[in-house]
Amino acid sequence: MILDRFRLTDRVAVVTGAGKGIGAAIATALAEAGADVVCAARTQAPLDAVADRIRALGRRALVVLCDVNERAQLEALAARTIETFGRVDVLVNNAGGAPPRPFLRTSEKAFEDAFHFNVTSGFIASRLFVPHMHAAGGGSIVNISSALSHRVEKAFVAYGTAKAALNHMTELLAYELAPRVRVNAIAVGSIETEALTPFLSSGGLREKMEALTPMARLGTPDDVSAMALYLASPASAWVTGKIFEVDGGCVASNWPVDLSGA
Repeated sequence: MILDRFRLTDRVAVVTGAGKGIGAAIATALAEAGADVVCAARTQAPLDAVADRIRALGRRALVVLCDVNERAQLEALAARTIETFGRVDVLVNNAGGAPPRPFLRTSEKAFEDAFHFNVTSGFIASRLFVPHMHAAGGGSIVNISSALSHRVEKAFVAYGTAKAALNHMTELLAYELAPRVRVNAIAVGSIETEALTPFLSSGGLREKMEALTPMARLGTPDDVSAMALYLASPASAWVTGKIFEVDGGCVASNWPVDLSGA
């Protein structure tokens, strides 16, 4: 059965930024496919809620408080994962982000912080988990990137540059780690999460964004989690080093607000 290739029965997945939005949806989707999931983020309560959903599906969940900007906390995440489950098969580097800021008001520190949060953290996490994937016979890394990695929009120079670097790191690691560990990324478009929702009712922003999106709606976290499940599972066994665009068909930015003077 082709659907069997999407199963992750008894595999172990680690998801960073798993407390809300895209990360929470991915963690739940992997559990629905049969994985035990390590849920990592900086805030306890949202992680506990996600873990409860995973356990209700009959899978094991481990909550680990982790700021991916701190190497010691990533090391502790890897150690607790192996201590609890004895293996790791899937790593989803989802934690990341950077606020929009006009170029002339973007400091060197803000630029470097964006790179560390979106690229270096994924590099370190991959470095820590890949040896354990080798020990398990192989694995899959899924990096959550952004449509701004290959499109232009004002005030996103730090974030967009970092995500572009994440894309190329994905390709480089895929080439080096094949065939035992696959590495792919998802370039995510405009997703309706808790971060975006408060702004959508202002000035007709939702309607403007939908009008600029060929699929005529904003994305949902589950639109991304479905792709993440494909890339994490044996269904994508012959796929590595690719950047998958999940963006409603956009070929240009659908962000209608000029933030360059903000």
